[in-house]
Amino acid sequence: MDIIRKRCSVRDYLDKPVEEEKINEIVEAVKFAPSSCNSQCWRFVVTTGEIKEQITKQGIGGVVLSNRWAKTAPVIIVACADLSFVPHRIGAKIKDIEWYLLDMGIAIEHLVLRATELGLGTCWIGWFNESAIRKILKIPRGIKIVALLTLGYPKDELAEHEKQRLEIDKILFWNAWGNYKQGG
Repeated sequence: MDIIRKRCSVRDYLDKPVEEEKINEIVEAVKFAPSSCNSQCWRFVVTTGEIKEQITKQGIGGVVLSNRWAKTAPVIIVACADLSFVPHRIGAKIKDIEWYLLDMGIAIEHLVLRATELGLGTCWIGWFNESAIRKILKIPRGIKIVALLTLGYPKDELAEHEKQRLEIDKILFWNAWGNYKQGG
């Protein structure tokens, strides 16, 4: 629970590179994420230096001016899903659920929690120019860019802090919608 409480969206980073070993450790955590039919559809492109600058200028800038802070991060990880897994496509048609998005959400959460544990900050970015990033990184068809994650050493130390969250009786029901207590 300490790491879960400590994790937050970091939008201001130190001008300090992230060690390759730490990036490998963070992505190693993803390997242990569950996925539908063990598809492991996740793929990650780590961007630094000039390529990261291109991402922040062409893939995040423009309409999404509010995400310009991302340029302070030394790393941007592009989280992608391999859509070639047949059960994902069949399941999406039958159940109207994009299973790859669930798998990616779990995988990315493993990544951000491990980053927090290693003293690194992250921020999940969902609004970006997919076609520009696809072109910059030469991402092939059949691969969907799902999210961008900034990664780096936060300017302010990560610490448990108060977050505005719904009370448990707003999110947990027992045996029927609206029952706030077991047997209620």
